[in-house]
Amino acid sequence: MPIVFAIDGDHLYTAVDHKPKSTTRLARLENIAANPQVSVLAQHYNDNWEQLWWVRADGEAVVLESADHHQKAVDLLIAKYAQYRSQAPSGNVIAVRINRLTGWAAADV
Repeated sequence: MPIVFAIDGDHLYTAVDHKPKSTTRLARLENIAANPQVSVLAQHYNDNWEQLWWVRADGEAVVLESADHHQKAVDLLIAKYAQYRSQAPSGNVIAVRINRLTGWAAADV
Protein backbone atom coordinates (compact mmCIF):
# COMPACT_ATOMS: atom_id res chain seq x y z
CA MET A 1 0.00 0.00 0.00
CA PRO A 2 1.29 3.50 -0.72
CA ILE A 3 2.57 5.47 2.27
CA VAL A 4 4.32 8.72 3.00
CA PHE A 5 7.36 8.46 5.22
CA ALA A 6 10.28 10.26 6.80
CA ILE A 7 13.68 8.83 7.59
CA ASP A 8 15.86 9.66 10.58
CA GLY A 9 19.11 7.72 10.78
CA ASP A 10 18.31 4.02 10.52
CA HIS A 11 14.58 4.50 11.20
CA LEU A 12 11.71 5.08 8.79
CA TYR A 13 8.47 6.57 10.14
CA THR A 14 4.95 6.62 8.76
CA ALA A 15 1.66 7.52 10.41
CA VAL A 16 -2.04 6.83 10.11
CA ASP A 17 -3.44 10.18 9.08
CA HIS A 18 -6.85 11.81 8.66
CA LYS A 19 -7.52 10.57 5.12
CA PRO A 20 -10.74 8.49 5.05
CA LYS A 21 -10.35 4.82 5.95
CA SER A 22 -12.97 2.11 5.65
CA THR A 23 -12.20 0.95 9.21
CA THR A 24 -10.11 1.89 12.23
CA ARG A 25 -8.85 -1.71 12.45
CA LEU A 26 -6.17 -1.28 9.83
CA ALA A 27 -4.65 -4.41 8.35
CA ARG A 28 -1.16 -2.87 8.39
CA LEU A 29 -1.29 -2.57 12.19
CA GLU A 30 -2.59 -6.11 12.62
CA ASN A 31 0.06 -7.41 10.20
CA ILE A 32 2.84 -5.73 12.18
CA ALA A 33 1.51 -7.25 15.41
CA ALA A 34 1.52 -10.69 13.79
CA ASN A 35 4.88 -10.33 11.99
CA PRO A 36 6.99 -7.20 12.46
CA GLN A 37 9.33 -8.01 9.55
CA VAL A 38 8.47 -5.50 6.81
CA SER A 39 9.73 -4.11 3.53
CA VAL A 40 9.17 -0.60 2.20
CA LEU A 41 9.76 0.08 -1.48
CA ALA A 42 10.42 3.55 -2.88
CA GLN A 43 10.57 3.91 -6.63
CA HIS A 44 11.04 6.66 -9.18
CA TYR A 45 9.38 6.47 -12.58
CA ASN A 46 10.27 8.64 -15.54
CA ASP A 47 9.34 8.40 -19.21
CA ASN A 48 13.10 8.45 -19.78
CA TRP A 49 13.83 4.92 -18.62
CA GLU A 50 17.46 5.80 -17.95
CA GLN A 51 16.11 7.71 -14.93
CA LEU A 52 14.32 4.73 -13.32
CA TRP A 53 15.37 3.59 -9.85
CA TRP A 54 14.10 1.83 -6.74
CA VAL A 55 15.23 1.31 -3.14
CA ARG A 56 13.90 -1.30 -0.71
CA ALA A 57 14.28 -0.96 3.05
CA ASP A 58 13.86 -4.19 5.03
CA GLY A 59 13.46 -4.03 8.77
CA GLU A 60 11.45 -4.57 11.90
CA ALA A 61 8.36 -2.46 12.53
CA VAL A 62 6.75 -1.38 15.77
CA VAL A 63 3.74 0.76 16.53
CA LEU A 64 5.08 3.53 18.76
CA GLU A 65 3.64 3.73 22.24
CA SER A 66 5.87 6.42 23.79
CA ALA A 67 4.46 9.93 23.41
CA ASP A 68 7.97 11.36 22.97
CA HIS A 69 8.90 9.01 20.14
CA HIS A 70 5.45 9.42 18.56
CA GLN A 71 5.78 13.23 18.52
CA LYS A 72 9.32 13.10 17.11
CA ALA A 73 8.06 10.99 14.19
CA VAL A 74 5.07 13.29 13.60
CA ASP A 75 7.41 16.31 13.64
CA LEU A 76 9.59 14.68 10.97
CA LEU A 77 6.53 14.01 8.81
CA ILE A 78 5.25 17.57 9.25
CA ALA A 79 8.65 18.94 8.23
CA LYS A 80 8.65 16.82 5.06
CA TYR A 81 5.00 17.13 3.94
CA ALA A 82 3.31 20.54 3.73
CA GLN A 83 -0.12 18.87 3.83
CA TYR A 84 0.52 17.79 7.42
CA ARG A 85 1.21 21.35 8.58
CA SER A 86 -2.49 22.18 8.60
CA GLN A 87 -3.59 18.81 9.99
CA ALA A 88 -0.93 16.67 11.65
CA PRO A 89 -1.36 12.89 11.68
CA SER A 90 -3.17 11.93 14.86
CA GLY A 91 -3.29 8.16 14.44
CA ASN A 92 -0.81 5.42 15.16
CA VAL A 93 2.81 5.93 14.16
CA ILE A 94 4.83 3.05 12.76
CA ALA A 95 8.61 3.00 13.15
CA VAL A 96 10.73 0.68 11.03
CA ARG A 97 14.30 0.00 12.13
CA ILE A 98 16.05 -0.48 8.80
CA ASN A 99 18.31 -3.52 8.80
CA ARG A 100 19.03 -3.74 5.08
CA LEU A 101 18.86 -1.48 2.04
CA THR A 102 18.89 -2.77 -1.52
CA GLY A 103 18.29 -0.94 -4.74
CA TRP A 104 18.71 -0.56 -8.45
CA ALA A 105 19.13 2.28 -10.90
CA ALA A 106 18.97 2.17 -14.68
CA ALA A 107 21.95 4.49 -14.91
CA ASP A 108 24.82 5.41 -12.63
CA VAL A 109 23.79 8.24 -10.33
